[in-house]
Amino acid sequence: MIGIEVSDDAGREAMVMSVTRTEPQDRSPEHPAPEAFTLQEVLDAVVDPVRRSIVCQLSASTSAKSCGSFDLPVGRSTATHHFRILREAGLIRQYYVGTSRMNELRREEVEEAFPGLLDALVSAAARR
Repeated sequence: MIGIEVSDDAGREAMVMSVTRTEPQDRSPEHPAPEAFTLQEVLDAVVDPVRRSIVCQLSASTSAKSCGSFDLPVGRSTATHHFRILREAGLIRQYYVGTSRMNELRREEVEEAFPGLLDALVSAAARR
């Protein structure tokens, strides 16, 4: 708690104002544990061409990407929906850096659960 005391020039009537600071909450969304991944959810997530594009763009990237940096043929609200589907399927991890929501492919966890799936998906998409 922070206290601030204010008074007028004559020193009359002091007013005390208190401000309570709380620790910032973790704004990172929930992510499924690798043991909770199901093949059906992963395949359902990547059946959509926009979501496949997100996975391919993340696979080609050497670092995490902000939501606004993807080349997508949909609006912001629809893109948010697609990111949520991928996150809930366990394919991507999302976290904040300042006000930007960052995205990264959960390559190691997905590879452990479904060996070769991401590589097959990315190479099939590249052939189209």
